Amino acid sequence: MSNTKKQELIQRVDKALDDVRPHLAVDGGNVEVVDITEDHIVKIKWLGTCENCSMSMMTMKAGVEQALIGKIPEVSAVEAINGIGVG
Repeated sequence: MSNTKKQELIQRVDKALDDVRPHLAVDGGNVEVVDITEDHIVKIKWLGTCENCSMSMMTMKAGVEQALIGKIPEVSAVEAINGIGVG
């Protein structure tokens, strides 16, 4: 994937996350797009209270990943680079 295509995809993903962010913000959290791999795996970083939340894995799969795949079919998965259960 070219750098231009990658940047365009990151922008689309970031815009799609705007639908999820208000739900995260209610509990003092947020999410940031860090990277998208060649396999179209979106790498995210949990921010605020989401980073240490025991429900972040469920939020990622049931909320973030489903929202992104529903709006951007070329996204194959979402992985967190921080938070509980990472590292």
